[in-house]
Amino acid sequence: MSPMKLPHGGLVIVLMGLILAACGTPPSGPPARTPQQASPTPAIATPAGPGTSPDATAPPSEPAAGPPAPIADDPPPLALDAVAAGLQAPTNLIAAPGGWLLVTERAGRIVALDPGSGNVVEAASLADRVRGQGEQGLLGLALHPEWPDTPRAFVHYSDRDGHTILAELAGEVAEDGSPRFDAGSERVLLRVDQPYANHNGGQLVFGPDGRLWLGLGDGGSGGDPLGHGQDPGTVLGAILRLDVDAADGYAIPDDNPFARGGGAPEVYLYGLRNPWRFSFDRLTGELWIADVGQNAWEEVNRVDPVTDSGGNLGWNVMEASHCYADAGCSSDGLILPVSEYGRDLGCSITGGYVYRGAALPELAGWYLFADYCTGSVFGIPSDVTELTPPRELLDTDAAVSTFGEDADGELYLADLSNGTVYRIVADD
Repeated sequence: MSPMKLPHGGLVIVLMGLILAACGTPPSGPPARTPQQASPTPAIATPAGPGTSPDATAPPSEPAAGPPAPIADDPPPLALDAVAAGLQAPTNLIAAPGGWLLVTERAGRIVALDPGSGNVVEAASLADRVRGQGEQGLLGLALHPEWPDTPRAFVHYSDRDGHTILAELAGEVAEDGSPRFDAGSERVLLRVDQPYANHNGGQLVFGPDGRLWLGLGDGGSGGDPLGHGQDPGTVLGAILRLDVDAADGYAIPDDNPFARGGGAPEVYLYGLRNPWRFSFDRLTGELWIADVGQNAWEEVNRVDPVTDSGGNLGWNVMEASHCYADAGCSSDGLILPVSEYGRDLGCSITGGYVYRGAALPELAGWYLFADYCTGSVFGIPSDVTELTPPRELLDTDAAVSTFGEDADGELYLADLSNGTVYRIVADD
């Protein structure tokens, strides 16, 4: 066996063939928008950018009514129940109406999965335009919040040159109730030049505010050699927030922290190394970000999407709660993690969700995440008030590339190496 790059920025000994995408070129369409910059950066090729959305006045998130229920000190024993197998390097997993799950594969295919029957149907293939190898590929998928009345889907992928693409696809509901997407309808909204092949981020999700949130890594290599993490003027090393209901591509929400200057207007949070997976707590609206570490520490961040607007999560001044670039660093003004773990527990974090389902009441309020290298599924109470070590809730041999949450708040995870999707259940 030989060392291989993870899909989200660590190293692990894994025996697995690369998924090769089919040849071809994407259909022609309107030119992509390119992010507006506050200062030049070598990672973004062109400076033109979108305007500001005049009517984007809603706050980034509104907490659900009523306080959360008390969180159990001891979550129940957990197990994995396989719901589908035979997928090719699954990278992301989201819910769709009608009980369907949508799974992206690294090489560019989207499949619709019925977790009840295990039936899998192809929803679309973008393999002719995706570079699906290593940390590159089809990395994120989000349905418009008003789907299927508004039949729009959004994808995040690496193009054949290895650069980041955010694009829109037209969709429909098939006779069996599953979502389908027209690959020929693609409209590229955003293109970002990537200086290296790693740290591409991945997550794409609509927040409680109805805006589209996109996570991008620092551009790759090691140690952030181009300084993107601490530069809010670049969209790399950041989480972006976009208004995709604008008539022309996307617009900048008026309440984005850099909408009027001081940074790239798309940027909502910065100081990230590789936010492969993040999620919103469906009850509280809090944003949970798992940021993949460099050499020593993996971290979990809990962010208030309103009060932490424009926040700096510290990379590469710090790796988790530890100084990185300068041994005498200061954490003043930085958002510090609520949990972290070192190389004794793993080497590449995969973020998950705060459990809000009904099937496992004693798990309610626990944030679940995993380590890609070891297969361990960890948890921490979502109401922690200080740096809290993770608790191992489940020991697996899975290469956990992503978690997913269905419409009822039940949780799933996918194994990149064997192509299996599992439901997280009680261990009877």
